[in-house]
Amino acid sequence: MAKKKITSGRLKQFFALALVACAVIAMRLIDIQVIRHEYYKQQSERNRTQTLYQVAPRGRIFTSEGIAIAQSSPVFSLYFFPSKNNSDNEYIASVAQAVSQAIKQPYEDITNKFKRAVKSGKASKIAENLSAGNILALSELQIHYSGLYIIEESKREYPYKNMASHLIGYMSSMEGSVWRDRDQSLDYRLDSKVGRFGIEKKFEKYLKGSDGGIFLEVDHMARLQSVIEDKKGRPGADVHLTLKHDLQKTAEESIASSKTGRGAVIAINPKNGAVLAIAAAPSFDPNIFVPYEHEDTEKLRKDIKEFNLAVQGVYPPASTFKIITAMAASEAGKLNTEITYNCPGYYDIGSRVFKCWTRHGIVDFWRGMAQSCDTYFYILGGLVGSVAIERMQREFMFGYPTGIDIPGERGGNLFGPTRRARNRTYWFPGDTLNLAIGQGELLVTPIKMAQITAAVASRGKLWRPYYLDRIVSPEGEVLLQEEPKLLREVAAKEKTWDIIFKALKGVVDNGTAKSVKLKGYDVYAKTGTAQNPHGDDHGWMIAFAAPEGKEPEIAVVAFVEFGKSGSGAGGPIVRAMLKSYFGIKENVTKEQVFVVGD
Repeated sequence: MAKKKITSGRLKQFFALALVACAVIAMRLIDIQVIRHEYYKQQSERNRTQTLYQVAPRGRIFTSEGIAIAQSSPVFSLYFFPSKNNSDNEYIASVAQAVSQAIKQPYEDITNKFKRAVKSGKASKIAENLSAGNILALSELQIHYSGLYIIEESKREYPYKNMASHLIGYMSSMEGSVWRDRDQSLDYRLDSKVGRFGIEKKFEKYLKGSDGGIFLEVDHMARLQSVIEDKKGRPGADVHLTLKHDLQKTAEESIASSKTGRGAVIAINPKNGAVLAIAAAPSFDPNIFVPYEHEDTEKLRKDIKEFNLAVQGVYPPASTFKIITAMAASEAGKLNTEITYNCPGYYDIGSRVFKCWTRHGIVDFWRGMAQSCDTYFYILGGLVGSVAIERMQREFMFGYPTGIDIPGERGGNLFGPTRRARNRTYWFPGDTLNLAIGQGELLVTPIKMAQITAAVASRGKLWRPYYLDRIVSPEGEVLLQEEPKLLREVAAKEKTWDIIFKALKGVVDNGTAKSVKLKGYDVYAKTGTAQNPHGDDHGWMIAFAAPEGKEPEIAVVAFVEFGKSGSGAGGPIVRAMLKSYFGIKENVTKEQVFVVGD
């Protein structure tokens, strides 16, 4: 009887344990199949699939004629798909050595990329921009090493190299603060490339497309079995600029081949402020950042931002400012164009002697402007007074940035007695003389002088310079359209404008800008030589032009740092720009290349 009770008790314990075990198994099945179904499904999928992201073609950047100056072209890259069977140290060392020899890249760099791929557990890029020879060599390695795949991608390309490089900018990898500060609404990854400067950065959200991807089925050795899905990316939007291709090319070549190879050339449409060309030298080739790895990358990035003389360089406008002095005198009723003065080559105000660049003898206003006589403008400046000249500066918004959408633009410096009074410093008679000829503390950027030249050409319309025309989606939808913006109209009488136009025409016909005279065209210009206490003087020439009898349609500024003179350094550049714009092929005559003085 006792034995039966013991057996019955053991059976009960057995059934109880079995029941508990079944309950545990059931709960585990519920956990796997119901509660954590998605998790385990994803883990299973990960074991048999690999995702290879494909960067969408970046939007192109066009000139006004539709010529691409930044585009994407097809390239091939090597990817590695890590798995349990190809991730040990011995395998990585072997495959890295083989790949390093095949593509002739440092073994250490390649090894680090393989190790990062193993650590991430995802398909990772090992090399890009593969040549035909690289592809052939790697194809042979695929037979012996699992996980190696050659994939077609796209890379950024700048077919005209340095053209508008300060404006276009460049791209690079997302590293450090760039990754931390990225736009979270865009699908970036750690290996993404991003615009770091210029238009490439400014319009990143438009230029960057939506990436696609290839979803692959692989076996336990990471060998490709099939393509599950090939999701195509959506290309980025295209950026259309106001720049004219041939004119921009002329600007780049002219300033690069100038006396010093340093300076800026800018052309603006005076009717709306559209930038037709903008070049600064030294420039750079943005292709050096492709494939986004360069031993001097950081130094290049730093230098690039310091070298944009077009918007960041500030210099005295020199004799180009005599236009402002003449306008101030005319508006104040102090300009008598027929009165003459004697220029002995200097002007004496008692304790100080102010030099002219040469002895001009007897000069009236017209000859004073044509020959850029400093003595005449010393006298005129004294007659009109510094307050009136400062007031005219304010009409043209001296001391303020133009508003062009280029980072780092400087405003220059307005020079006058009111400004001095605010700083609680004295204004001396000599300051008025310096102001009258555009020297002293007065500072401008080349882009500011281009804006002012365009304002004179349009008889007072001061436009905000702009270079963006429109941004267009791949489907043809206009996503962003730039509109001209009139900042102000210079307060001046028609008589004043007539005087200035006649005077600037005389500079071309009989003065220091003879080199830019063109048959069949009305050309107006002014030269300037900015004093530089630290070396050779800087050269300016500003001009605007039109077919005879028509309204001006182009305003040009040429600035050559250390160019010694405006006529000698700026003249050839302005002439080349005007000939390019109007499509003139005629040869230069001896009379036309004659240069003199300021």
